[in-house]
Amino acid sequence: QEEKKQLTLKVEELERKLESTSAQNVEFLQVIAKREESIHQCQLRLEEKSRECSSLARQLEVAIEDTKRQVEQARERAVSRERAAQSKMLDLETQLSRNKTDLNQLRRSKEDAERRYESRLQDLRDRLEQSESTNRSMQNYVQFLKSSYDNVF
Repeated sequence: QEEKKQLTLKVEELERKLESTSAQNVEFLQVIAKREESIHQCQLRLEEKSRECSSLARQLEVAIEDTKRQVEQARERAVSRERAAQSKMLDLETQLSRNKTDLNQLRRSKEDAERRYESRLQDLRDRLEQSESTNRSMQNYVQFLKSSYDNVF
């Protein structure tokens, strides 16, 4: 009986320990369940953040490509404008050179025309003087003839 009593006490003590251990197991299972739920939530947030990062990375790549394209287009436009400006500058330089040549030709033509005019003017003066001289000579001759006729008559 004493042995039975001790065994009963031992059994009761073991049952209490078992209940205590079972209670601890339940608590541990609850803690584990909470932690697993927390891990699951963290994994969901991590996946969401990963998707968000992937989306942002794609948007960044698109923005970078778009920016590269815009920079290239701007560079091409700048190069095109520079070529057009250089071409226009060459055209203007050519036109300036042509205009200078034309101006020089016009100056030479003007100088030639002035020389011809002066020469012609001098010729006309000389001819006028000669004509006046001839006219005076003729008038003198006419006077002489008049005088002669007067003397004769």
